[in-house]
Amino acid sequence: MIPWRPEDDPNIKPPLQEGQVYRPDILNVIETSIDGLSGELRALSLDIHDHPELRFEEKYAHDAYTTFMEKHGFAVTKKYHLETAWVATYTHGHGGRVLGINSEMDALPGIGHACGHNLIGISGVAVALAAKAAMERLNIDGKVVLLGTPAEEGGFGKIMLYEKGAYDEMDVCLMCHPTPGPRHSISLTSCLAFCWEGRNALDAAVLAYNNISLLRQQIKPTHRVHGIFEGKDWGPNIIPDQAIMQWIVRAPTTLEMEDTKRRVTACFEAAALASGCKVQITCSDLVLNVIPGDELADVVLKRYGTIDYEWGIKGASTDFVMMPGLHPGFSIPTIPDGGNHTPGFTESARSEVSHDACLVVSKALAAVGMRVLTDEAFFQKVKDTFEEDKKLRV
Repeated sequence: MIPWRPEDDPNIKPPLQEGQVYRPDILNVIETSIDGLSGELRALSLDIHDHPELRFEEKYAHDAYTTFMEKHGFAVTKKYHLETAWVATYTHGHGGRVLGINSEMDALPGIGHACGHNLIGISGVAVALAAKAAMERLNIDGKVVLLGTPAEEGGFGKIMLYEKGAYDEMDVCLMCHPTPGPRHSISLTSCLAFCWEGRNALDAAVLAYNNISLLRQQIKPTHRVHGIFEGKDWGPNIIPDQAIMQWIVRAPTTLEMEDTKRRVTACFEAAALASGCKVQITCSDLVLNVIPGDELADVVLKRYGTIDYEWGIKGASTDFVMMPGLHPGFSIPTIPDGGNHTPGFTESARSEVSHDACLVVSKALAAVGMRVLTDEAFFQKVKDTFEEDKKLRV
């Protein structure tokens, strides 16, 4: 397979941005490693795509990924904290920082891998293997932790893993996401912030749902509020003593999300007061860390092509929210109106051009990760920026 090159894209006018990337010796090893693995990664991606599994049911993917990582010299723990989660680690030398990476696995009901998690999964594998190659070849101390994360689609698998300590030793965590958009571009847009889960009895849940339905008419058109409720052991002759509501509150910025979230929370509280029930709410959000984002942009612009700030994943939400990290999007070709969570995107996620685009962003992500491991000043900026962003979200 011939890797995609910037000069293949008529929308990119060479030369690319002038200047050297950070540690070109590292990036050269990354590129050679990922290009050499392309065939194996393509086979793994198609295997996962051909066996779509819903949240918390990713048993085939669990076995496929863990077998692959063991084959390539990683120490693997299966069923890591959750039945279908897994972790693969590699350590070189003594000390150093810990690079975390996510590989998502789950598909969508009825339409399979319409969010391209087969590509997200192999990107995590590619970044991990490229980092291992660079650490071995250039004698770089540190540790790589690749986490297989189930149930991104509405199951909040990463949140559960975070609460169980799966991310504790990571200094940063990286992943990417395929999106529709300009051909062969890589995007840096934050996901919409979100809030979820309140617990009520059935009457309270119905009241809360109706309250929020009325509230929707009074929020900004760029904001989104949508959810469901469900229960356990319900029956028409039983008064339900518990209901679970999963709500997503989304907005272009965290501050805007917080404002709408307060209004949604009031809907829950009013319903609980009216019905004599109690409500419990858990929330989280995602903000793009500008320091690793700028580094990714520098690598892409000097070696691969263009950066997009308009398309990307800004219309989506994710459970990747907890720590310093980076979550860029990368565009893959699809039919008109064939964006994420559509049958058209399912087909796009298995195309060869999408595979090539996935490997390009994986190279750039691996370069960012290796800078975290080798550049103390850069890593400190990443941490400082994350802490500053946390203050803005309080």
